[in-house]
Amino acid sequence: MNPTTPTPAATPETGAAPRATTMKAVVKAQSGPGVEIHEVPVPTPGPGEILLRVLRAGVCGTDLHIFEWDRWSQNRVRPPVTLGHEFVGEVVGLGAGVSEFKPGERVSCESHIICEHCTACRTGGGHVCENTRILGVDVNGGFAEYVKVPSANAWRAPANVPLEVQGVMEPLGNAVHTAFAGPLSACRIAVTGCGPIGLFAIGVARAAGACQVIASDVSPYRLDLARRMMADAVIDASKESFVERVMELTEGRGLDGVLEMSGSPQAIRDGLAALRNGGRLSQLGLPRESFDLDWNRLLIFKGVTLHGIIGRRMYETWYQMDNLLRSGRLDIRPAITHVMPMGKIDEAIAQLRSGNAGKVVLIPWGQSA
Repeated sequence: MNPTTPTPAATPETGAAPRATTMKAVVKAQSGPGVEIHEVPVPTPGPGEILLRVLRAGVCGTDLHIFEWDRWSQNRVRPPVTLGHEFVGEVVGLGAGVSEFKPGERVSCESHIICEHCTACRTGGGHVCENTRILGVDVNGGFAEYVKVPSANAWRAPANVPLEVQGVMEPLGNAVHTAFAGPLSACRIAVTGCGPIGLFAIGVARAAGACQVIASDVSPYRLDLARRMMADAVIDASKESFVERVMELTEGRGLDGVLEMSGSPQAIRDGLAALRNGGRLSQLGLPRESFDLDWNRLLIFKGVTLHGIIGRRMYETWYQMDNLLRSGRLDIRPAITHVMPMGKIDEAIAQLRSGNAGKVVLIPWGQSA
């Protein structure tokens, strides 16, 4: 057998594993801005791995960073690498020792490949593994016709949600992790920053029983998407005082929790100022630079709990997310604004750059809408 041919496995659509030995993929081929579409070998699943025929893939801000080749990308990414860490696929090949999945099953994927040996992994903190490798960043990802992943990273996608939603469960998990880092039921919650994960978080907080969800941003387009995600109120932080408006909306009580998705220093300060004493701020947004903060007034004397959020708890967050989706209480479709062919990756990146997009989902070669 050709070494690039995947392990044979029947599928409902094709009846057999892919016979082709090459495939199209979006590749960061070299240092510098941009990406390229290359013909590359179809991967072969090794021991403990599965081969997926990619059905949908989400474009993330991380992909934009790699496309633009910023300082973080230059220090982290080692070309050539196939991009894409958000995706859903159909199992078409099984590596040695894999028995928990069958050909034809549809799975979404956790993008963090962990070592399972460091202190964090051994004490239930795999999401902060000291040796994490990320699909589409450190190893080849899902912006391709096929991708191989550790079977431990695969999650059976809920059958009651569309492919586009199944394809973005990874970033939805970020929103779930951020939201569930503190109390939600009967709480007054603000989401600061209405990019895709912030928009998802609005839906998560509502589905989990928050009594009031307030969204803020400086983009009219994103604030309109926040309304579509059923935020109870939206605040344009470029035109009005976030703190004053929150106090009006909460009758002076302040917020129980802030889900901070923007990384804006002012949004972080305002979020802390608008919290009631004893509230919590869960920080997923990444500030571009270090900044000053009045720790005494905004944090210590208020008894605030501050959470740093990365990735998804493995796999507690996936169970929470799966339950919300299967229940029908969580619908993130209003936040998915663009679905386009993977071959138009440059257009997808341009759409993200414009700011006039929520979540962008790609359809790989050979797949249809």
